[in-house]
Amino acid sequence: MLADSDTRWKWGALTAYRIQPDIRLDGYLLRGRATPTVRQLDEVGARAETLREIRGVDFVRSIDRTRYDVVVLACVGGAVQAMLHGLAHAWSSGAAAGGRRPVVVTGYVGVVYEKLADGLLLRHGADVVLANSRHDADRFRAVYRGVGADGGSVVECALPFLGGAPYEGGNAPRTVVFAAQPSVPESRADRMYLLRRAVGHARRHPDREVLIKLRSKPGEHTTHIEELPYQKLATKIPGGLPANCRAVYGNMGEVLDRTDLLVTVSSTAALESLHRGIPTAVLTDLGVRETLGNHHFLGSGCLASWDELDAGHRPAPDPDWLARQGIAADGGYERAFDAARDRVTELREAPSLPPLAPYYTPRTAPGYLPGILARHGLDPEGEPLPGHADAPEETGGLRRIARETVREAARGAYRHGVQRVAPAIRRWGQL
Repeated sequence: MLADSDTRWKWGALTAYRIQPDIRLDGYLLRGRATPTVRQLDEVGARAETLREIRGVDFVRSIDRTRYDVVVLACVGGAVQAMLHGLAHAWSSGAAAGGRRPVVVTGYVGVVYEKLADGLLLRHGADVVLANSRHDADRFRAVYRGVGADGGSVVECALPFLGGAPYEGGNAPRTVVFAAQPSVPESRADRMYLLRRAVGHARRHPDREVLIKLRSKPGEHTTHIEELPYQKLATKIPGGLPANCRAVYGNMGEVLDRTDLLVTVSSTAALESLHRGIPTAVLTDLGVRETLGNHHFLGSGCLASWDELDAGHRPAPDPDWLARQGIAADGGYERAFDAARDRVTELREAPSLPPLAPYYTPRTAPGYLPGILARHGLDPEGEPLPGHADAPEETGGLRRIARETVREAARGAYRHGVQRVAPAIRRWGQL
């Protein structure tokens, strides 16, 4: 399994176990700006038999078609596309050609509220493209039909990390959790507004504990870049955070174990919360907009404002909407993976599989595909570029100790540029 961030590692590893519980999972972390730290991996909790950090070009070269039954690509769309082309080339040339090959599975880590066509077409070519709900499966097939691509790879399932004990709380919430997101909303003013409202809710209800659930510590990266961490914004709150309001880290499932009301803009945590039956509010304070992702929850019955929550409102979700989103659909969450399990088993047991055939090729996307592949050290045919192929592969554990200090310093410089220099330049440009 190849992943490029903490959340995609969580999705990929848990998906693999949902499809085949008794597997041996070898994990690969794609080297890049969002490569998870050891702390982030421990927080996710999904385990692998082996784990190593690797370049995309080395992953392509190291995946022997006879060694694995299934390869899960849990990466951003561009990385998935590059790996599909690289694997297709590696498995169809030289001594590796002929015979059986692994089944290639990919999908999305959560709610798909942006770049639907772009992300889907970058994932086309995998044997199985998992859709986390009936709603997504219908949209995915429509996109593939729209460009004349085969949509038979789309298989409906559910998010693999739903679960936990059903909510059995009382009438009044005792613990309110605000599930923060790294990049939604984006502006300082909007993020400060949400933080002030969470703090205000805590001051208005001293009998409640308000937890601000954070995805990462300062300096760490997740799937999305966080330019304005709430930890730093909290230092600007007059008087600081009240005693009954604090920031927390940790596994979301463990936080939900003590949650009576989950509040967010559009985090996938809302689906985890709804699956358990926890009252869940998707904020409308900043509008219902595609850029925020909360438009995905239209019809859910969960849209609410902080004013309404302050006044005691507890949203009640619409059962039909929940069913369409794969949340305890048909009353049997575990059965949601039957179709994916059956499809993968069918493909694994086939005498042979056709070559991987992504929709994007040098012919269909000559101005787009080469750049995507080059970022991962591959030429337009999926072959390692000169210089990348000859570079020595780094061996050892998650990171080689001898290089860790240098690499972390480089990442620190990059994060400083993202979190400090880039926003300042944008502000100057607006003057």
